Amino acid sequence: MTSQPRFLAVVNPAAGGGACGRHAVATIDRLRQSGLEVDVFETRAAGDARVRAREELAAGRRDFIAVGGDGTSFEIVNGLLDQPIPGARPSLGFLPLGTGNSFLRDFSDQGAEYAIEALIQGKRRPCDVIRVSTTGGSTGTLHYINIFSIGFVADVGATRNRHFSGLGEFGYTLGTVLRVAGLHSYVFPMTIAGRSGEDREPLTFLSVNNSRFTGGKMMMAPDANTRDGLLDIIRVGRMGRIALLRTFPKIFKGTHVHHPAVSCFQAPAVDFRLGDAVDVMIDGEMMKFNPTRLEVVPGAIDVRT
Repeated sequence: MTSQPRFLAVVNPAAGGGACGRHAVATIDRLRQSGLEVDVFETRAAGDARVRAREELAAGRRDFIAVGGDGTSFEIVNGLLDQPIPGARPSLGFLPLGTGNSFLRDFSDQGAEYAIEALIQGKRRPCDVIRVSTTGGSTGTLHYINIFSIGFVADVGATRNRHFSGLGEFGYTLGTVLRVAGLHSYVFPMTIAGRSGEDREPLTFLSVNNSRFTGGKMMMAPDANTRDGLLDIIRVGRMGRIALLRTFPKIFKGTHVHHPAVSCFQAPAVDFRLGDAVDVMIDGEMMKFNPTRLEVVPGAIDVRT
């Protein structure tokens, strides 16, 4: 007889402008009333979730719940994959309280309500994880389950964080306006597994996806599948300002991929030769590092979706 899992709910009380902290207790109580055993850990600073997940995994815990947004699950995934335990595949559930969870939208548009029911019903399915190798700096190896973007999209996020972080979503609007005004192409030398030659053609942005959605409702990679062992690479070639502004809204239906400047590839890995660190958007987090290789780790975790 299989024993009942004992979950660790990793709560980021600051997520959603503090909404997560206000709703977490009642939501976790609902899980407990349904028969789940749940311990709670509240984060206080960036990196807390990663460290605690790594420690708990080493101590024998296998079942976790990310209570917050994409950043909380990103940290937990990295903690679980920092020092993976052979033969012990951990599971991760989601409670997006007060903020969005782009990964969860691949399975439902019901958000927290769907996530709660998935946990109560004991749903779980294998999920690929993407390993990012880096060079230089102190970033080291990273893992993600949703999206990695460089170029225009990442630069918008970086501009918002550096200059308009106190303005919430309006900060992204300002960041977009500034980046469109200064729009330019990028060259990210890369080799896609299974394809000959190095790609050095100019582009507007590049997205390497494990799941379909990003930023809540934006369907960046409409053909992505979280358990197919493949990266979905969306390469947006050189575009002018008008073409970009006309095409970008189509991302909400996934029809941006039909633009002649957009190319889509599927592969188990991609190698980069960037030379220097660049701004990167990875699972909703803004970071700066030099990626050298992205590769799929098939079925590395179970997700409770």
